[in-house]
Amino acid sequence: MSRIARIPVVLASGVDCKITADSVTLKGKVGEVSTHILPLVEIKQDGNTLHFSAKDESRESNQNSGTMTALVRSMNTGVSVGFTKTLTLVGVGYRAQAQGQKLNLSLGFSHPVVHEMPEGVTVKTPTPTSIVLFGADKQKVGQTAAVIRSYRKPEPYKGKGIRYENEVVILKETKKK
Repeated sequence: MSRIARIPVVLASGVDCKITADSVTLKGKVGEVSTHILPLVEIKQDGNTLHFSAKDESRESNQNSGTMTALVRSMNTGVSVGFTKTLTLVGVGYRAQAQGQKLNLSLGFSHPVVHEMPEGVTVKTPTPTSIVLFGADKQKVGQTAAVIRSYRKPEPYKGKGIRYENEVVILKETKKK
């Protein structure tokens, strides 16, 4: 049995769990997240505790039980507390402005970039040079942050671009004559 799957997932207070034949759905104060159950994994609910086990003794079944445990543990954190990613804009004239579920980015292009937020991810711009993404689904929040960052990655000579909050950009030395 996977070492990760040995530790049961204890649901946070206020989190409801619904297990069907092929999916697990957790609903809490932040939102609702659902995932597909891998075919070689067995899930048992005992009150507010979820136990994961492999259906057989194969290596793949063992790996899948650990994966499902990690996914559901992450879902539990997401629906009870939520996940946050912070992006910082570095560069003269680089600005961000949130308008509902749209994010307007001025990144030095001839036209502003407009990014539509996916369902379940909210955006705030506390300052014109910072973007805060929040949601219950860890994968959606991370993927949205990666897509926004891809509009203008930090370049290696001046460091201008969109960075994660604590990202360190190693600057290259310019060519000398």
